Amino acid sequence: MRVAVCQLALAVGNIEANRAAGLDAVNRACDEGADLVVLPELSDSGYVFASLAEARSLASPLSESATIAAWVSLANERDVAIAGGWCELGADGRLYNSAALVGPDGLCAVYRKLHLWDREREVFLPGDQLSPLIEIDGVRIGLAICYDLEFPELIRLLALAGVDLVVVPTNWPASAVPEGERPIEFVKAQANAATNGIWIALADRCGEERGVSWVGYSTILDPEGFPMAPPLEPDGPGMVIAEIDALRSRAKSITENNDLFADRREDVYELTVRSSSSR
Repeated sequence: MRVAVCQLALAVGNIEANRAAGLDAVNRACDEGADLVVLPELSDSGYVFASLAEARSLASPLSESATIAAWVSLANERDVAIAGGWCELGADGRLYNSAALVGPDGLCAVYRKLHLWDREREVFLPGDQLSPLIEIDGVRIGLAICYDLEFPELIRLLALAGVDLVVVPTNWPASAVPEGERPIEFVKAQANAATNGIWIALADRCGEERGVSWVGYSTILDPEGFPMAPPLEPDGPGMVIAEIDALRSRAKSITENNDLFADRREDVYELTVRSSSSR
């Protein structure tokens, strides 16, 4: 599978322009032979909402989302899969920070962000289910969104379920980084890939939105945690494309005598959990 991650410059509230930027990125990725294209978190609505009311005005139900419909149409036209985030209005009337995976035949999966960052909890209700695993071209794909990567349990559970590739739409707000170091969000993503032996595709934003700038660093990490191409700088849009080999994510041996999953001490982990819960 040939995977592309697209780093975009988006603007809160400018849904039509944001959607157009995403569709243009998908078309460019398809011209480069991409089989799966990953777009950022909340790629239609933007991120830095002034209020719950503003977010609600930019949200749409899955069945009525012009963004999802446009992705499905383009996926069918270009024979490609597309993953990205949108602002979802649920049937319960609540808002969700959601991601969808669509393919040439339509919707494949929807995932609602489990872990809400900072003021997101003033707008969104967290999801309550792990991403389903969807197989496309022999690659088992799962979804996570941004801050979810801070919780190794989530990625571990997807890996234990058999995921080959986790696609991660993100909006990483930038913060100070010591000289010579990489952003800690990216380091944690590398650790998740390496400790689980899986591929991770990261699609972040660039530019500035209402005083918030972004980490950037969109790229694709291999099962050893190394980027397949230099992460994109946050000063502008861009694209990274890499080939995903599912066999690499299914071989968990790291030495002749060690295996990422076989070496797990579930007997001790279970005892520890029981001991903690009984206090």
